[in-house]
Amino acid sequence: MNIFSVVQDNMFNHPGLIIGFGITVIIMLLLDLGVFNKNPHEISNKEALNWTILWIALSMIFSAIIYFVFRADDGHAFAIEKFSQYQAAYWIEKALSVDNLFVFVLVFTFFKIPKQYQHEVLFWGILGALFFRAIFIFAGVEIIKHTYINIPMFGETREVNIILTFFGFFLILAGVKSWSSDHEDENQDLSKNWGVRLVHKFFKVTNEIDGGKFFTMQNGVRMATPLFVALMVIEITDLVFAVDSIPAIFAVAPDDPFILYTSNIFAILGLRSMYFLLANSMDKFNKLHFGLAIILTFIGVKMLIMPFYHFDSIISLGIIATVLVGSIIFSLVSNKKQTDK
Repeated sequence: MNIFSVVQDNMFNHPGLIIGFGITVIIMLLLDLGVFNKNPHEISNKEALNWTILWIALSMIFSAIIYFVFRADDGHAFAIEKFSQYQAAYWIEKALSVDNLFVFVLVFTFFKIPKQYQHEVLFWGILGALFFRAIFIFAGVEIIKHTYINIPMFGETREVNIILTFFGFFLILAGVKSWSSDHEDENQDLSKNWGVRLVHKFFKVTNEIDGGKFFTMQNGVRMATPLFVALMVIEITDLVFAVDSIPAIFAVAPDDPFILYTSNIFAILGLRSMYFLLANSMDKFNKLHFGLAIILTFIGVKMLIMPFYHFDSIISLGIIATVLVGSIIFSLVSNKKQTDK
């Protein structure tokens, strides 16, 4: 398996996009941690809203740049397809990442992480996601590329991908599971989480917070603080959630890691600010899991019927957006009715 061949075949045709994406992400991360959050502080709703709007705006601008670059080289129809693929992958990841927000609340509550240090934990957690998502996406595209088989069906030969078919069934099951999930287990014991066990296996751990430090010295012994334990739990949790979200975006553009990775990373980078914006009002979106269940099931079905019928990316984008917006409205209306009673 040569992952670098995938990168060369799909990304190096437009080096300007790669360079522009990389520079934008690096500058924004440096500004985020080195300037605006140099001194630990509690993130206000206004600050979180500004960063959320900024990350979404940057993502939308980048998608427009994708359209214009591809239109210049390949024409309007191809550019619209790439634009739609990017948008669909972005909003799929954005929607499925909502589950992460519930986990962030649970982790910070369980480990008693002060609000002024939560941003730093999430910042380094997101950096880990940048690395692992790259491995999942580029390796996944290469595996998919080599797992197509021809199967006779109804008097015709259909090209079926073994991995995408497996992902299709998996996402349908994930959708069914999400439908019955209500995120109400606020007292879940995280002491047995893989991340916690890994930290305790390799480090001595203290229950005391030492400012924003991940490690501290106590009686001459270097010890991991609750911030580091929380970080490891968030990293492990992200890997688990990636098992759902990465297969889901493969349904959009299974052969284009550039579209998948850039859209995925922009969605992930905006997740921190969204958490701080919604942390105190997560209960208002308690019906959102129904929408996520429908989206996962739709994507799973789409994967299964790929050999017979192809959904245009613009249609997929419309369905995903409609379900997501509908589930948000349903949550808000439902909560208003409960409040009025």
